Amino acid sequence: MKLNKQTLAQASKQATLPTYDRTALLPGIVHLGLGAFHRAHQAVYTDTVLAEGDLRWGIVGVSLRSPDTRDALAPQDNLYTLGIRGEGEQLRIIGSIIDTLVAPESPATVLAAMSHPHCHIVSLTVTEKGYCHDPATNTLRFDHPDIAHDLAHTDAPRSAIGFIVRALEKRRDAGLPPFTVLSCDNLPSNGNTSRALVLAFAERIDTELSKWISQHGAFPNSMVDRIVPKTTDEDRTAITARLTVDDAWPVVTEPFSQWVIEDRFAGPRPAWEQAGATMVDEAEPYEHAKLRMLNGSHSSLAYLGSLAGYVTVDQAIRDDGLRGFIERMMTEEIAPTLQRPGLDDYRDELVARFRNPALKHRLQQIAMDGSQKLPQRLLGTIRARLDAGLPCERLCFAVAGWMRYLRAEDEAGRAYPISDPLADTLQAAAGITDISQRVDALLAIEAVFGNDLAMRIEFVSVVKGFLRRIEEEGVLQALGKIDAKNVHDFLSSPTKNV
Repeated sequence: MKLNKQTLAQASKQATLPTYDRTALLPGIVHLGLGAFHRAHQAVYTDTVLAEGDLRWGIVGVSLRSPDTRDALAPQDNLYTLGIRGEGEQLRIIGSIIDTLVAPESPATVLAAMSHPHCHIVSLTVTEKGYCHDPATNTLRFDHPDIAHDLAHTDAPRSAIGFIVRALEKRRDAGLPPFTVLSCDNLPSNGNTSRALVLAFAERIDTELSKWISQHGAFPNSMVDRIVPKTTDEDRTAITARLTVDDAWPVVTEPFSQWVIEDRFAGPRPAWEQAGATMVDEAEPYEHAKLRMLNGSHSSLAYLGSLAGYVTVDQAIRDDGLRGFIERMMTEEIAPTLQRPGLDDYRDELVARFRNPALKHRLQQIAMDGSQKLPQRLLGTIRARLDAGLPCERLCFAVAGWMRYLRAEDEAGRAYPISDPLADTLQAAAGITDISQRVDALLAIEAVFGNDLAMRIEFVSVVKGFLRRIEEEGVLQALGKIDAKNVHDFLSSPTKNV
């Protein structure tokens, strides 16, 4: 039997079920980027709000590329299982998604949902690359193929930005207020960034539209935090076995979940605080801490752990050398750049979450799209340290690890793919034999490093030295020596030419 509204009674033997009338839900939220993270995070908070009796907030999920999610969820009446894994596993059927659309199949249907009077919020989890922007400057790339297409074909957008602007235009022309644009992606000041990109696009097609959005729209910043690995066939088999009904598209996650949202909306909103979200005036302290502590450490662990041959986060963090490196990087280099209270406890909590063996969070999943992630996860912290005249050796070591990772094979010679929108450019630079020239070529990619870091000799020389050491000695041996002796002496001591 397949999971759907007819088989919920069977599933209830092992899982918590929705307690509200799903047939009465209104389509109050359109969500762009219907991936696993949204279904394990925002959709769960909204499910709780619906259970409290406010039925205005059904979610219309939109896949901007692949039909896979729609094809799996539609036969299940858009129901799916959330598996929360810690010491045991709790199962919960989520019912907040009421429809799933595939944008390339019918852009008009998506625009109709976004411009419907019931829609008050358009939220996004489209990943960093989905914003079609330059991550080093946070400016819209008008030469991006999707943006160029959307400027020429306003009735059939491809990009999230194109859909948002065209839908807002339809609302203005119909005399409707704008919806709130709620970014839930790991971008610095994600609401401010979304606003700037939307206004830049709107300005190109209609100056008055841009002014209307600026005056009446809302783009609150938010911070989302929950570890959500990619669902595997093993996960599907295990959850189906427990439910005794077939769920083609479950998601698995950890017990921890956090959502911090600036309380600045253009219209009504769900009472997400009743579901555990934190409504604030200013999200930046939480956002910086999460991007730099969790995401920065996650990316560092992904690149260094992959080189050492580890497959999952919990395997890598159980290596004493890697764990010590990550803990000291957070304590000595990242935390001093932040203002959020309780950072020591936050660090310890993160390490404990990384050690969760039930998630099996693959390092390669975190390593994807490094060119889009490094600017906010590592390079922003590096700039802050350099500007303050402070050392940032471990952060530089992580950048050097990424540069070595781009060779597409670990230290045992096992190959892996480089999944990145700039993969060709990155791998061409990473293939340069001379290490100094290789680093220079990578630093010259302004979309990643901007036009300033290549000029910071104190940064460039340390990255070159660490990359040379990683190539010569291996990542674990090299990082073990950072604390063993003065870094300057370590980098200037003789090594063989690489």
